[in-house]
Formats: sequence, structure tokens, C-alpha cells
Amino acid sequence: MRDFGAILTERNGAIALIRLNRPEKHNAINSVMSRELIEALDAFEADDDVRVIILTGAGEKAFCAGADMGEAIGRGTDGRGTNDSAARAAVRLARVAKPLVAAVNGYAYGGGAVFAINCDIRIASENARFRFVGASYGLSVGASQLPRLVGGPMAKELIFTARTVDAEEARRIGLVNHVVPANALEPAVLETAGAIAHNSPEAIRASKEVIDIATANKDAARREMEHNLKLRGSEEHRERFRAAAERVVGNDRT
Repeated sequence: MRDFGAILTERNGAIALIRLNRPEKHNAINSVMSRELIEALDAFEADDDVRVIILTGAGEKAFCAGADMGEAIGRGTDGRGTNDSAARAAVRLARVAKPLVAAVNGYAYGGGAVFAINCDIRIASENARFRFVGASYGLSVGASQLPRLVGGPMAKELIFTARTVDAEEARRIGLVNHVVPANALEPAVLETAGAIAHNSPEAIRASKEVIDIATANKDAARREMEHNLKLRGSEEHRERFRAAAERVVGNDRT
């Protein structure tokens, strides 16, 4: 596998690890990261020796802050291209056939929260935070996946309010499987991944497919995409995204 820049990859026997690697930008998703993440997932899926894939973020503060708004502002866009990059990577994560474990090492906001819920298992550090911010930008983000994890009423609360969920609440409502101290996160995730890798890869992949069929709703996912195609063309989304992006860029500069 070639060297990447916006991500790092590691191998530990049958376990592959992908680390989002833009810590100075809180691992925000730009077009390069999206392209490299998809390429790494393609390579690990094609490698029969890889049985489990771990996704995490570089640094101690953030798993992933979502789409890189600074990139969007720098290009003079309304965020459409950047959001599409994040969406393409999220869709690829959702289509991984092998077991995928998220090590959530800090905050996971927007597209980062979607990255996390598109993994099969989520193990979070005590400083993890989740926020589904789509409605504040005039988009529907995570609405098709979140109900199968936390139930419909809680999913509506998190998406309608765009409030922050801390690690302990995330564990209590079923958004994450386990919460561990920050210094124990990667060992805990590797232990879980090792237990998975020890079992039959064919049986694991078959079980994942069946569970996803039992719990996922493809009609909902398709409808969410249709809504976002329309919402991204609206003046409200452009205004909300531009205002939010200018706040983020302004904070980065101070």
C-alpha cells in the first residue's frame, strides 16, 4: 500500500488500522482525506489476510470534526463539494463487508459522527463527544442510521437539537458499546479486534450482512440522500453553512 498524507495505515497481523491524520484541523474531512480513506478501505477489503479494520483519529482531542469548512471557504464554495467528499467516504465506510471498529478518541461531530455510526462497533474514550450538526446547517445527516442504534425518539432528539452527547450518555443510550480511559482506548480496541479476528471470517461477514439487513433501512438511506440533494440547493443551507464555516475559520485564526 502506498504512503498517504491525510491518513495513516498500520497492520497488526490480521488487524488493519486507519488513522485520520489531520490533527491540526481536528481530523476534519477534506477531499484528500476522503480519497485516501476510500483507497485504503478498498485495499484492505481486497486483502484476504485482513480480517478486521479499525478507524480512529490522530491526536488526543478529536476522532473527526466533520467536513473541513476551511477548505470550502478557501474555494469560495457553499460547502457542496466538501460535504460531497465527506459523504462519499461515509458511504464507502457503510459498504465495508469486513468488521469495522471505531476507536473514538475525542469529539466526533457532523461527518465524524456519521463515520463512527457507520462502523459496526464503537469503543470511546472518556473524553469522546458526539454531535449530529446537520440540521443546524440545513441538512439531514445521520437520520437513516441513528434510529437503529438509539431508537427513534432519541435519534430525533439528537438530530433535531444538534446537542452534544458525552461519552457516558453515548454508552447509556447505545451510541457506543464501551467507554474506557483515554490511555486504554487503543489496547481495548485491539483486544476486541483480536477476538473478532480469531473467529471465522466467513461467518463474521455473513453475520454482519444478516444483522445489517435486519436493522438497516435502505429506503430511509435513499430518502435521506434525496432530501440532501434538494436541501443543498437551498438558499437557507448556503447561508447556514457559510455562517458556520466563517465562525470555524475565524476561530482557527485566533
